[in-house]
Amino acid sequence: MITFSDVQKNRGTFALQEVSLEIPEGEICGLVGRNGAGKTTLLNLLLGLLQPDAGSLQVDGLEYDGNEKELRKRLGCVLVDELFEGRLTLAENAVYFGSFYDAYDDDLYRERLEQFRLSPKKKFKELSKGEKLKCQFAFALAIRPKYLILDEPTANFDPEFREAFWKILKEFIVDGEHSVLLATHLTEDLDRMADYLLFLDGGELIFSGDMENFRDSYRIVSGEDYLIRNIPEKNVIGSEKGAYGTKALVKHKRSVPEELTSVPPTIEEFMYFHSVGRRE
Repeated sequence: MITFSDVQKNRGTFALQEVSLEIPEGEICGLVGRNGAGKTTLLNLLLGLLQPDAGSLQVDGLEYDGNEKELRKRLGCVLVDELFEGRLTLAENAVYFGSFYDAYDDDLYRERLEQFRLSPKKKFKELSKGEKLKCQFAFALAIRPKYLILDEPTANFDPEFREAFWKILKEFIVDGEHSVLLATHLTEDLDRMADYLLFLDGGELIFSGDMENFRDSYRIVSGEDYLIRNIPEKNVIGSEKGAYGTKALVKHKRSVPEELTSVPPTIEEFMYFHSVGRRE
């Protein structure tokens, strides 16, 4: 299990604020939030690229201090930054970087390259953005990690490959001992595929829990404005008045009037109404 306990990190004018969370084994966990919400900072802390200013984080009970090599074996990552050497071929990159991982499997790497239609003889710098991320993904799988940490890869994948990508992630966690942490703006994929959700806003962790709990905890209600105004204000997270009625995100309570349409929110709706607050 990945655990953050009251983790804080200041980066100029931005601060990650006392984040406490758990990512259990056997889950695909979606990490969402607007640009600047703290997603990349959180991932960099988890990968040991940044150190917390306060609090602690553990992977399977281990902290980075004194355990960095062991933790890096457990974490496969795909980042927007180009991690491989551009002048080397995909095969040469794998030989070099694979030497740092005891469990690296070159046969598996080449199998994934073939599956992703990438030539091991091609130089990394010659790949498109999407191809570079596919190459990193192939390598991350080939080190046989326990956790996959993925920062916005799907935005650069074509729709056909996105389906294959999600199938691989589902296969990765099927034994209940592996997990995926995926930061993405494509929330419709998470609505379908994620088991767990983390939502950051302004460096603050707003929601952390499984998708079943998320869908049970909130409702999108729509209808006549006066009916929504009758809902206790403490239960209304955000609302927006339109030409034909009002729509709001509310904490799921039995007090919602029966006359209102009420459905579980999508992740995109949840994020939107958190950002707009109340609008007339």
